[in-house]
Amino acid sequence: MRWIVRPGDGPTVGDVLSRAGADADAVSDGRVFVGRRRVRRADELLRPDDVVEIAARHEPSVAPRILAQVDGVVAVDKPAGTPTIGDHGGEAHALVAMTAVALGVDPSRLHPTSRLDRGVSGVVLFALTSEAAGRLALARASGLYERRYVAIATRAPDPPRGVWNGPIGRAPDPRRRTVNGRDAVPAATRYIVCAGTTGGAVLLAAAPVTGRTHQIRVHAAAAGAPLVGDRAYGGPARMTLAGGRVIELGRVALHCARVIVPDARGAALAINSPVPEELGRLWVSLGGVPAAWEAATSCAID
Repeated sequence: MRWIVRPGDGPTVGDVLSRAGADADAVSDGRVFVGRRRVRRADELLRPDDVVEIAARHEPSVAPRILAQVDGVVAVDKPAGTPTIGDHGGEAHALVAMTAVALGVDPSRLHPTSRLDRGVSGVVLFALTSEAAGRLALARASGLYERRYVAIATRAPDPPRGVWNGPIGRAPDPRRRTVNGRDAVPAATRYIVCAGTTGGAVLLAAAPVTGRTHQIRVHAAAAGAPLVGDRAYGGPARMTLAGGRVIELGRVALHCARVIVPDARGAALAINSPVPEELGRLWVSLGGVPAAWEAATSCAID
């Protein structure tokens, strides 16, 4: 719901919500925005012509699976469709809030050290302590925060192995990014084609060197190999098999399968997330071999 403040609507956000018939929990859920700013208090003052947006409530999905909890680091298996942090639909359905509930801690104690797009699944690491947050930040700055993604692309990039180096910036659509876009910054993704199908789809392993928004999705699309299900960057939402069967995918075919970071003693801490069932079924339906997933998770890219 969008409401443009007019004289007589009342001076506060709460007044406007009352006139708009919004539910009483909209502010506490984090679903009210003035422009792009999230409202935290119902008594915040408004001005005429301010634009107030009230998003619909998104109910939390199933509790997230905790993969590991070691030395102040919590690894969670994020399902596709769940945002890492709160969005316009509120905060209660985000991974950080659901993880806090599962651990019995205040959400403010959880600091995401990496984020996955809503339509992407896999390992997300949270720091529970300042020491863990500092250790993971240092690991990222030192190149010791390793991430391995597996993706299904519509076709093989050329060459089938290498590094995508296109700088990534903002696209005209503010929700998207593009190579050489506005305010572009350096970005690098190592990749390799691990397996293919007779229909042309391939299984990619990718390791981002940098951490830009939508990085793997943008780089793959720029290389002419958009990911299946990634409509924002040219990937098909449905694929038709040789026999006429149509497969629809309600997510991006991208999964963070492994993260490796140093533990408190400096040893490698590896966290793995198994392939989601929907991606495994899609790959087999396209003619892929199931064993290719394990190869894509463990193969060398360097």
